[in-house]
Amino acid sequence: MNESPFDAARKKHWRALGLTVAANLAAKGFEAVYVDSAEEALAEVLKLIPAGASVGVPGSVTIREIGAMEALTQRGCTVIHHWDPSLSGEERLQKLQDELLADFFLTSSNAVTKDGMLVNIDGNGNRVSGMAWGKNTLIFVIGMNKVTADLDGAISRTRNAATPPNALRLGLEPPCTKTGHCVNCSSEERVCKALLILERATGGRKTHVILVGEDLGF
Repeated sequence: MNESPFDAARKKHWRALGLTVAANLAAKGFEAVYVDSAEEALAEVLKLIPAGASVGVPGSVTIREIGAMEALTQRGCTVIHHWDPSLSGEERLQKLQDELLADFFLTSSNAVTKDGMLVNIDGNGNRVSGMAWGKNTLIFVIGMNKVTADLDGAISRTRNAATPPNALRLGLEPPCTKTGHCVNCSSEERVCKALLILERATGGRKTHVILVGEDLGF
């Protein structure tokens, strides 16, 4: 598809906002940068992760959209992920554990506030547990479509913008897949059970945030 004549204005706005958010993240202990494109985001990821490293990738659409899985594999990294339909139940559980123990934990965020907080929601809890603590290096790649004005907006985004399409992606049918928004259900197929708010970068590890001037992920 050809670029819209209005894309330049959108890009300019996202760059101004992205630089503001990156500065606010940096003030809270995150190593934050802004880039204009998915290609540049991938280049930043490859700067951070050396050849031969192990990389855990949880359920992130963004990481797959920027081509990180293939690029890391091609450079000799061991990419660990549980999105392999051929895995048995036991093998999948082991992959979930191994993702957390890799040299790098590479993921996205469901939302990021303008003042520099990262907000995520999870069904199994594996993704948010890897964000909350680890001895490895944590890397977030976040599209500017996920920036919200404040914490209330970020929490709302996790429930209403991120969760329904994620449930649909998984072939599940909690009520939000019919209504298009969260109804705080008690469905067995609910995929939003654990909410994590990173108000600051946690201690004992480096946390990188790459903000991208594109619409990425859910």
